[in-house]
Amino acid sequence: MAGPDSTAATKSHQVGDTSAKLNNLTLRIWPPTQRTRDTVINRLIETLSSSQSLLSKRYGTIPKEEASAAAMSIEQEAFSLAGASFSGEDDSGMEILQVYSKEMSKRMLDTVKARAASTTSTAAPSGSAQVDSNNAVSADGEEFISSSTKAEA
Repeated sequence: MAGPDSTAATKSHQVGDTSAKLNNLTLRIWPPTQRTRDTVINRLIETLSSSQSLLSKRYGTIPKEEASAAAMSIEQEAFSLAGASFSGEDDSGMEILQVYSKEMSKRMLDTVKARAASTTSTAAPSGSAQVDSNNAVSADGEEFISSSTKAEA
């Protein structure tokens, strides 16, 4: 039967082995796993197509199918650019992850701005007449009150 000294020595040896393994452990965050990339894409789709996101509140929502295609493109372009900028000096991958994140943010903003601009230009082409419920605007921009409003006044 082992005495208390041998049990303590065994536990001390196990702690030493575990500590050595943890010191040699290298945590790498780049490249992200496919599961992580898929999660990022799903989050992009949600942000682009949800009326609750700040981007959607400011620039409008994008239909889910269009948001899905845009999200895949945004993520792939950001991943490729970040991968191309990897110098090998950053062992943990933190710097390249920052490039990846910034590129996705930039491309997402560019996408919603471009879509908002194209939606605005197709919704109200220049030189066309614009009408709201009470007032009408002629093609040259001159505002006049509709006949139903005049009759009520």
